[in-house]
Amino acid sequence: MNSDHRGEHNGFERTEAPTVAEQTFAQPAQFRMVLVSFLAAAIGLVGGGVAYALYKLIGFFTNLFFFHRWSSSFTSIRFHHLGVWVVVIPVLGGLIVGIMAKYGTPKIRGHGIPEAMEAVLVNRSRIAPRVAILKPISAAVAIGTGGPFGAEGPIIQTGGALGSLVGQAFHTTAAERKVLLACGAAAGMSATFNTPIAGVILAIELLLFEFKSRSFIPLVVASTLATAVHMQLLGPGPMFRVTAVDFGIPRALPFYLLLGLICGVVAVGFSKLLYWVEDQFEKLPFDPMWWPALGALALGLIGFAVPRVFGVGYDTISDILNGQLAAKMLLIILLAKAAALVISLGSGTSGGLLAPTFMWSAAMGGLVAMAANSVFPAAHLSPAAFAFFAMGAVFGAASRATFSFIIFAFEITRDYNSVLPLMLVAVIADGIAMLFMPRSSIMTEKLARRGLHVHQDYEIDALAQTTVQETMEMNLPVIAADTTVGVLAERIARHDPEVARHEAMLIVNEAGKLVGIITRGDILRALDKDSKGGMKVQEAGTTQLVVTYPDELVSEAASKLLRFNIGRLPVVERQDERKVVGYLGRSSILAARLRRLHEEHVFEPGWFRVFIRNSVDTRSLG
Repeated sequence: MNSDHRGEHNGFERTEAPTVAEQTFAQPAQFRMVLVSFLAAAIGLVGGGVAYALYKLIGFFTNLFFFHRWSSSFTSIRFHHLGVWVVVIPVLGGLIVGIMAKYGTPKIRGHGIPEAMEAVLVNRSRIAPRVAILKPISAAVAIGTGGPFGAEGPIIQTGGALGSLVGQAFHTTAAERKVLLACGAAAGMSATFNTPIAGVILAIELLLFEFKSRSFIPLVVASTLATAVHMQLLGPGPMFRVTAVDFGIPRALPFYLLLGLICGVVAVGFSKLLYWVEDQFEKLPFDPMWWPALGALALGLIGFAVPRVFGVGYDTISDILNGQLAAKMLLIILLAKAAALVISLGSGTSGGLLAPTFMWSAAMGGLVAMAANSVFPAAHLSPAAFAFFAMGAVFGAASRATFSFIIFAFEITRDYNSVLPLMLVAVIADGIAMLFMPRSSIMTEKLARRGLHVHQDYEIDALAQTTVQETMEMNLPVIAADTTVGVLAERIARHDPEVARHEAMLIVNEAGKLVGIITRGDILRALDKDSKGGMKVQEAGTTQLVVTYPDELVSEAASKLLRFNIGRLPVVERQDERKVVGYLGRSSILAARLRRLHEEHVFEPGWFRVFIRNSVDTRSLG
């Protein structure tokens, strides 16, 4: 074999030592999956503990700043007795977060999930250790000083950082590191809300963008163990306790259609408003270190008037979901919480987006039911049910993770009767969001502004659904083994159709058996050595071939092209690897993609149209 042009050749037998990349390919996938699952188990246990520690740290800062006591119990800030001084505390927290972002890492800014997505997309799932340390601390400070955020976003990012660090500590591939990062994120989500299924699906929809056994099994392991830690430390119940609700099926279905439309429009509007506020802060003429303090000042003023906007507000969410608040209070919560959230988060502080969005969207849903009852008294709609469905639909549509939040909401109520209206409201809202935000979401808009476009649709890989036999070329570019290089070069020069259009020729012996392959690069090198071209093509080419088989998937054949840096593969029978039956080049691989493209975009006449056309033709003939 001509070792100086290995990238141009296929190889049957390999005499060189395998590269590191080829050694990785050679390791059994089952062994790697078991190893990653063990690491995921450790991440799940530690992630559950980290979530609990952050939960307690938020409680500690809340008690310290608002109640002046040493305690880590979770207390609602709305019961404070600080009077007008309550305006100052969020500003102090904003200053601390601003300093941490400037001198620690700017990655602590925001609600966490986009930053984890960015690590997957552009940094090969590597997250710096300082993020794993500073993100939960900054979030605890921001929320503990009154920030209107949830703990879930920072916990998801912290869990993702933990998984990434584990992946960096061990000998893993970038794909395995991505799985471990997602395991940490799923563990954080599951340990926060006691929703293990939603944690798995959220990690798939927002971080992995794949559904494979190699990732699904470790995710389930991590999520299950993290939830077990939550149940041991915080109890087996869900984060929000919801009493029995009358969902009004089927009489309320028309109103649920309306709720879905409203939720979709509101999700789009909220997403655009949040990034508009961010843009306004970026126009400020002073150091970004001060932006969180400025946003916190606005929060303090809003919170002074409406104390329920302070903190995560789990108690307020529970009150809304159990129908315990009047319409006036729901309207106040809707406006005040949404305003406090977009201003605070837009200022670049640290905190989660999920829980506060749940609060104001649930308030909106309850108001929709109350308004409908006032117009249609016979409808008897449940404000608690509408609040519950709006809570899942708005965030699902805004984040384009609708399936996750359908499951999430179901895991909260654990009432199967909620599934039908929940799915209806959520998918209608998602459809509206897709219509007005087709290429981005509240999670990906920040990345899109940096030139990173996230493709969140799940599609079947055409190459993994097509065999080599279906797309290979049957017209084989063969050349006899005793042909000289000069003769072959002359045929190419005069554009012989049998050889001119091919970059390589399959070399066969007198019995028609495959013995080698010769590329145009081989021909040029042979002519450099012997300008008369007297060398035989079998001597100029290579006899060490990488091959594919008719029943092999095109995706597997394409992997061989990439691994060995070659452009074509002979297709041979498995029983006789010298009997060539086809030829697979790049154009053949693209043909599989083209066929899928035709399936998606080429319209075929339906039977109804054919029937009408035939009827018209029959009448015209008569």
